[in-house]
Amino acid sequence: MRHGKKFNHLSRKNGHRKALLRNLTISLVKYKRIKTTIAKAKELRKFIEPLLTKSKNNTTHSRRVVYSYLQNKEAVTEMFTNIAPVIATRPGGYVRIVRLGFRPSDAAEVAMIELVDFNTVALNAAAEAAESDKKRTRRGRKKKSDSTEAETTPETISSETISSETISTEQVENETVENNDEKAE
Repeated sequence: MRHGKKFNHLSRKNGHRKALLRNLTISLVKYKRIKTTIAKAKELRKFIEPLLTKSKNNTTHSRRVVYSYLQNKEAVTEMFTNIAPVIATRPGGYVRIVRLGFRPSDAAEVAMIELVDFNTVALNAAAEAAESDKKRTRRGRKKKSDSTEAETTPETISSETISSETISTEQVENETVENNDEKAE
């Protein structure tokens, strides 16, 4: 019976499971984003988050602890030199799992697991959103032209209304003259 056994064994024995999680972790550290099944991604998240937390404290002891899990010098160096400074202020939640659908060959549910602070697309979009920081409406708003942005004094308002009235009366007079000419013909 499997009472009290909380983690997913991934249909592998202990040595094989540890090797699998170790290799997935090394790939994630190296490439910052990998594609795998949902079950493996969830187990990888449980495996790598404590290691990333340890990498924030750059001491010999924490390096040796992380190395005992990974057994790969390059991955440990990458984790402590490049990843740890970026995630230093984040209080956990270093990886994100994005579901991608089903694999065509065996219909296994596939996911992409990535380091959150290394997703350049999302970071650029967040930066652009922070820069724009304008209130948007569904229909949008008409932009004010330069002439209306200038200060309007009572003199300019009266001259503008008078000139618009004269234009409109001149247009009406021209239309009536044209209509009369057409009737005469």
